[in-house]
Amino acid sequence: MKLSQRVSQVQPSATLSINAKAKALRAQGKKVISFGVGEPDFDTPHHIGQAAIQAVQRGQTRYTAVQGIPELKEAIIDVVRADYGLDYSPEEVLVSCGGKHSLYNLFQAVLDPGDQVIIPAPYWVSYPDMVRLAGAEPVIVDCPMSTSFKLEPQALREAITERTRMLILNSPSNPTGVHYTPEELRGLAQVLLDHEQVVIVSDDIYYRLLYKGAQWANMAMVEPRLKDRTFIVNGVSKTYAMTGWRIGYLLGDADVIKAAGKIQSQSTSNPCSVAQWAAVAALRGSQEDVQTMRQAFARRREYVMERLGRLPGVTCPDPNGAFYVFPNVSAYYGKKAGERSIQGSLDLSDYLMEEAHLAVVPGAAFGEDRCIRLSFALSMEELEEGFDRLEKALGRLS
Repeated sequence: MKLSQRVSQVQPSATLSINAKAKALRAQGKKVISFGVGEPDFDTPHHIGQAAIQAVQRGQTRYTAVQGIPELKEAIIDVVRADYGLDYSPEEVLVSCGGKHSLYNLFQAVLDPGDQVIIPAPYWVSYPDMVRLAGAEPVIVDCPMSTSFKLEPQALREAITERTRMLILNSPSNPTGVHYTPEELRGLAQVLLDHEQVVIVSDDIYYRLLYKGAQWANMAMVEPRLKDRTFIVNGVSKTYAMTGWRIGYLLGDADVIKAAGKIQSQSTSNPCSVAQWAAVAALRGSQEDVQTMRQAFARRREYVMERLGRLPGVTCPDPNGAFYVFPNVSAYYGKKAGERSIQGSLDLSDYLMEEAHLAVVPGAAFGEDRCIRLSFALSMEELEEGFDRLEKALGRLS
């Protein structure tokens, strides 16, 4: 059967591939510890689940408006006003089936063949492929570990061409956990003010998960003149442990939001009605569970950084957001365990899976082969056992 050209340009998700290998080993009775998971290990808070049950009992299970129920749009507007200090109207909000869906709708609505999209590397695995599916060209800008993997103004300036249509910024970052300070964003804003054709995508999905007193900011907050060109992507998945509920949202220019809604109307129609009512409860209700989860992640982050510090040759920028670390493990490349030779992050990830039953995501999937991504959205017991296995497995390489 002949396949389309577009599907040949897309790579399968590396994280899903890792999870599949882990499941296969578990099916054989092996105990696998997964550092590859990209979701909180907590249950969805009780009051959110109860809101969903009540929505079913009220019969709120039919089609909704394609762009989301008014109650959820208003809750999103109120949260953004409180947390960002920015004002939006309901016409500037689109509710979608997760943050990834919000990004996909936006790319389809504004990108054309020949357009270029600047993506700082390391990057979330799906950005380049979603850009390609829109017919545009991802322009990867390597950001060195010396800058904590963050894009600097000069690198941005050099990457922009007449064809540049978009810049994607993810802060706090998946996979690195680092976030941009207000001062760093202002430096990038000064470059963007000179290029009116460039829109900014601010992927803020981890914005509530900040540590060590890190201050939240995004591009539209630090430079009001860029608000009309900035699109905020967020959702309830990471903050409220609602990954499976699939509710994300997009805020920005009303004409673009309308166009993205048109794309959505011909693909998924509205997001799940029950999940939308649960999201209203998440945004409107008590935030105590959010704080509890954030504090647990903060404790785990401290432990993970302490354990990484014990590994010979491993370096890692200090993450102050999300629940990932992105250590440089290239000191182990060129080493062997028996007949197995480690030449890059893919080899190391396979070795750790097969020899230590430890799932990690190779940095090559994020555009940085010297690193691997480890999630600390695990219990302390699993983190301890996982790092014991990691330390022993690396120690066997020579």
